[in-house]
Amino acid sequence: MSFQIPAFFTAIFIIIRLLSMIKASSKPLDVHHKGMKALGIAAKLSVDPSAIEAASRDFGHIVEAIPKAVLHPSTPQDIVALIKLSYHYSSVPFGIAAKGHGHSVRGQAMANNGVVIDMKSMKKHPNGTRIRVSADGLYADVGGEQLWIDVLNKTLEHGLAPVSWTDYLYLTVGGTLSNAGISGQTFRYGPQISNVLEMDVITGKADLMTCSPKKNSELFHAVLGGLGQFGIVTRARIPLEPAPKRVKWIRVLYNDFSLFTRDQELLISRNGRKDKNALDYLEGSLLMDQGTPNNWRSSFFPHSDHSRIISLIIKHRIIYCLEVVKHYDYQTENTIDKQMKQILQGLSYMSGFMFQKDVGYEEFLNRVRSGELKLDSQGLWEVPHPWLNLFIPKSQISDFNNGVFRGIVLERNITTGPVLVYPMNRQKWDDRMSAVIPDEEIFYTVGFLHSGGFNDWEAFENQNKEIMRFCKKSGIMVKQYLPHYSTKDEWVHHFGSKWKVFQRRKHQFDPRMLLSPGQGIFNNY
Repeated sequence: MSFQIPAFFTAIFIIIRLLSMIKASSKPLDVHHKGMKALGIAAKLSVDPSAIEAASRDFGHIVEAIPKAVLHPSTPQDIVALIKLSYHYSSVPFGIAAKGHGHSVRGQAMANNGVVIDMKSMKKHPNGTRIRVSADGLYADVGGEQLWIDVLNKTLEHGLAPVSWTDYLYLTVGGTLSNAGISGQTFRYGPQISNVLEMDVITGKADLMTCSPKKNSELFHAVLGGLGQFGIVTRARIPLEPAPKRVKWIRVLYNDFSLFTRDQELLISRNGRKDKNALDYLEGSLLMDQGTPNNWRSSFFPHSDHSRIISLIIKHRIIYCLEVVKHYDYQTENTIDKQMKQILQGLSYMSGFMFQKDVGYEEFLNRVRSGELKLDSQGLWEVPHPWLNLFIPKSQISDFNNGVFRGIVLERNITTGPVLVYPMNRQKWDDRMSAVIPDEEIFYTVGFLHSGGFNDWEAFENQNKEIMRFCKKSGIMVKQYLPHYSTKDEWVHHFGSKWKVFQRRKHQFDPRMLLSPGQGIFNNY
């Protein structure tokens, strides 16, 4: 006769395994121990092979780390209970990682031999933190597990929207706030971490704390850009402004990098909230010989112009594309064209190579989605993504162009996917936060958003390593965005003058080093 073991007892077994971590030094679980109050999450811990497999991989498809179990929380209190199990009741604590939409690329949301928290589970529970717009319309309270696309849709119902975005909206609020959250709006409005009023955070000591610039400010600034090392964001209060109706969207082309960067820096110098000549979005990118000037990130150029753009690329090998956007509504629709003409006056782009669109605000913000769906239908989305994202000081971006774009990249000739390059203003960042940026007022973000096959992604990884070696040899003071390092010395160098503060905050909020072990900052040596 066979019988099925009840899920409750299976869950108890999981907890026993977590507490012991299969180490002889660990004490067995005492079923009468007061810590068993945490068994309120027993039925929410899963060792189902499909759940384990999903938690063992991410968007990068490069790193694999297999957890012992996956927690499917209904409320933040379930997460508190899990952390209590590890922090208070285990002599050998297990690692814990929060996973939102799984868009990390180097296993940052994984916990080898630990527990991965499936944050999106809270979206399904009626008592979870939803998206609630305040009565006065000044802010929205948003669960850390919520996707930015859902934040956009909900706030637009009230004619409102946040002002700072990422290019791709199917990311969780907690995920982007743990890194920075950047896009073409950053030069004017700052990164997403500069647009948060308040958060609820669960620390590595299982404390659920509300924090803001004035309340528990040390935790507030630690968590923003803190790579998940200090706490798990379960709620964020995001400021809102009236949402525009439409956008004027323009791209212009350059064959001269110095003119391309000069014009970008001129445009981002106009960044006042009330400056009529300030753009709302600015990004630059590289066009190289990839068969078509469009890519998955955006299909912009008219098909009728493809041949002459391709001819331009073949002639110059690299063409630099400047992309700008100005918002407008029905009150300003009669003056937007005149205003854009004034903004672009005096720029040095190539004559005859200006392209423009007029689209709805939501369509522009969600522009990457159509490319994603197309690639996914072709089986080309869930592939390895050996991405490299960098911050480069303005004073060294020309050296980077000569050595990397016109050197390493053209020589290897393996680039597939967008290559972004656009400037930001340091004054829009808060240095008290954990995020690390170059020590210059203007710095550039450079993103190599490669897609590779499961058998050839190492070629892109080798190119990434060569780029980093070039920067080191040339004295370029590069900082990685979405950083990945394999040694403690590299992490210390990355954080620079912030390392001691970062380390002190870790001991203050996560003294047993439980959170985000996949980052490898404190755990993998």
